[in-house]
Amino acid sequence: MKKYIIYIILIGVGIIIGKFALSVEQTHQHTHTEETTTKSTMWTCSMHPQIQQPEAGDCPICGMDLIPAQEMTTELASNQFRMSENAMALANIETTKVNKGNSESSALQLTGTIEANEKTNATQTAHFGGRIEKLYVNITGEEVRKGQRIALIYSPELVTTQQELITAMRMKASQPALYKAVRNKLKLWKLSEAQIQQIETSKKVVSQFPIYASVSGVVTEKIVEEGNHVMEGGALFKVSNLNTVWASFDAYEKQLASLKTGDEISITTNANPTEKILAKITFIDPVLNTTTRTVAVKAALNNSDKQLKPGMFVTGTLAHKTTKNIALTIPKSAILWTGKRSIVYIKTSANEPVFEAKEVTLGNATSDSYEVLSGLSVADEIVTNGAFTVDAAAQLQGKKSMMNTSKETVTNTLPTKKLVFDAALEKAFLPTIKAYIELKDAFVKSDPVLTSQKGEAFRKALEQLTIAQRQTLDGYWVTPHKTSKFITKLLPLDKQRKHFQVISDHIIAIVENFKTLEQPLMVQFCPMADNDKGAYWLSDETQIRNPYFGDAMLTCGSVNKVIDAGK
Repeated sequence: MKKYIIYIILIGVGIIIGKFALSVEQTHQHTHTEETTTKSTMWTCSMHPQIQQPEAGDCPICGMDLIPAQEMTTELASNQFRMSENAMALANIETTKVNKGNSESSALQLTGTIEANEKTNATQTAHFGGRIEKLYVNITGEEVRKGQRIALIYSPELVTTQQELITAMRMKASQPALYKAVRNKLKLWKLSEAQIQQIETSKKVVSQFPIYASVSGVVTEKIVEEGNHVMEGGALFKVSNLNTVWASFDAYEKQLASLKTGDEISITTNANPTEKILAKITFIDPVLNTTTRTVAVKAALNNSDKQLKPGMFVTGTLAHKTTKNIALTIPKSAILWTGKRSIVYIKTSANEPVFEAKEVTLGNATSDSYEVLSGLSVADEIVTNGAFTVDAAAQLQGKKSMMNTSKETVTNTLPTKKLVFDAALEKAFLPTIKAYIELKDAFVKSDPVLTSQKGEAFRKALEQLTIAQRQTLDGYWVTPHKTSKFITKLLPLDKQRKHFQVISDHIIAIVENFKTLEQPLMVQFCPMADNDKGAYWLSDETQIRNPYFGDAMLTCGSVNKVIDAGK
C-alpha cells in the first residue's frame, strides 16, 4: 500500500514540475516575441523619413506624430536611402537590370533637318542700276527658270547709253571703235544681241528694260520690292536649286569616333516615316560648334521629285561597325541630366526598396538607350521609370542626388581645431559667451532691430580681449568680429542669420577647447537650416529654441553635444 502511495506522490510532483517548465517556456517565448517585435518596429516621420526611432513620439524636426516604419533588415550606407512600398506604388517606380549587348546589333541615331544644298545656292542680281518698276517674282518659294523675265527696271544710265549707241551708229564708218565700245558696254549689262539690234533698228530709246534670270531654282529669299532702287550688281533674290538637298545632322563629340565620310546612313522623315532613304555621309564639319558642342554631318540626297522640303525633321541611323566591342546599355528614361553630369539610381537591395545615386559616363545614343562607358556593372538594377520621384526622396533625406553632388551625406559633426587657452583668456572670454547667448535669443525672437543691437554688443565684448588674447585666438577672433558687422538692421533677417551661422561655428570651436566653464553649454543642431544643409548654435538651456527659424519652427532641432568643461 505504501508503495502505491509513493508512486502517486511521484506522479503528482512530476505533473507540477512539468506545468512549471511549460509555463516558463511559454513566458520566455512570449517575451522573446515581444522583444523581436519591438526591435523590428521603427517609427518615422511622414515629412522627414530620415527620422528613425525605436519608440512612438513626436518628430524632433517638425513635431508631427511619428508613424510606424517598415521593418529594417538592411544596414544602409551613407548615401543609400529607403522608400516605402506605398511611395513606390504611387509613383509607379520600375526597375530594370543593366543589359550587356553587342554594339554591332545596336545603331547610332542622329537627328537633323533637310537643308538646301549650299553648292546650288545662287544670288540673282541686277545687271544695271535703277528703279524697279515691276517684279514678276513676288513670293518666296516660287520657282524660276533660267532665262525667265523676273523684273523691269528704269535705268537713267541705260537710257543715256542707248542714246550714245544711236549717235555712234551715225559715225560708225568714221569712228568704228566708238561704236564697238558702246555696244560692248551694253553687253556687259547683260543685254542680248537681239535687244541691241532692236535698239539699232528702231532708233528709239527704251526706258524700262527687263532682267532675266541667270539661274534656275526656288526663291529662298526675296530681297527687294517694287519701287526700290538698286545699284549695279545689287541682289534681288536668293535662289537655290532643290533638285539635290542635304540631310544635316548634329553629332556630339563622343559620337564622332563612329562617323566618317562615306559611311552609309539610313534616313527617314517625319512626313513619311515608313520610307527609308539610303545615302552616304558626304561632309563632316571640321569645326566644332562651341555653343551646342556638336559637329554638322551632312548627306546629299536626290530630290528631283521635290518631296524633301528644307526645314523637314529627319532621323539618320548608322549601324555600328565594331564587332568586338561589348557595351552596357541602359534606357534613356533611367538617366537624369544635371549639367555635365548624368545620374542613375541603383536599387542596392534585392528584397527592399533601397536606392543610391550613381554618376555614369555615357557613350553613343541609340533610338531608346545609351551606352554606358563607366559607373555601372552587369546585373546592376536601376530605376527606369519614376527616377525623378526617387531623386526627390534622396533630396528630402539629404542623400546624394541631382542637386547634392557631395559623396557623403551631411552629418552632425563640426570641424574643430585644438586650441590651447590659459585661465586668464577663458575668464576674459566669458562676457563674449554671454553676449553671444543674448544674440542667439534675439534671433529666436526674429527681431532684426534687436539682432542688430545684440550684434553690436557681441562685437564690443570681443573687443575687450587684449591684443595678445586676440592673437592666441587668431582667425577664431577675427572672423566673428568681422562677421558681426553684417548683423545690421539694413540687412533682412535671413541674411543676418547666415552671418550668425558663421559666428556660431567659431564660438562653438572655441568653447569646446575650454578647460573650465561657469555652466554647461549645449551645442544644438537643426537639419533644416541653411537650405537643409543643417546648422549649429550654442545655448545655455537644453530646450530647443531655434534661432534660424524663430516662431516659424521654434522647436526644430536637437541637442548635439553638451560641453561641461571642468566637471
